[in-house]
Amino acid sequence: MPDARRFSRRRLEALDAATYLKIRSGTEHRLIAIWVVVINGRAYVRSWNDKRGGWYRAFLEEPRGAIELDGREVRIRGVARRGEQLMRAIEQTYDDKYTTPASLKYVAGFRRPRRRAATLELVPR
Repeated sequence: MPDARRFSRRRLEALDAATYLKIRSGTEHRLIAIWVVVINGRAYVRSWNDKRGGWYRAFLEEPRGAIELDGREVRIRGVARRGEQLMRAIEQTYDDKYTTPASLKYVAGFRRPRRRAATLELVPR
C-alpha cells in the first residue's frame, strides 16, 4: 500500500520533469506557475515574492490546494519546512535543475533568508 503522504513514483517523475508547476491554495486562489524540485522522493517549492495576495501566504492561511500535473488537477497540502541541511539541498537542486541564463538570478535569489523561509513541501491529500 502506498504511503498516503507521498506522491506515486509516476507523479514524482512528472514533478521532477516539470519546468513549471501550476499551483493553487484552496479553491478560490488562481492557478499560477512556479518552480518545483524533487529531493529524496519529496516535492518542494519556494516563493520568490512573499506578497500578501501571493500563493505562499494563501497556503499559510489554507494549506489545502491543488496542482496541475499531466493535465489533471491533483489535490495537495502545503507543509512548511525548515532545517539547514534541507534548505541547502533544495538550493542545490534548484541550481542543478534551473540552469538557463535567465534562471540564474532567481536561483541565486532563492538563497536569501526571506525566500528560504517561504519553503513548502507539497504532499498529496
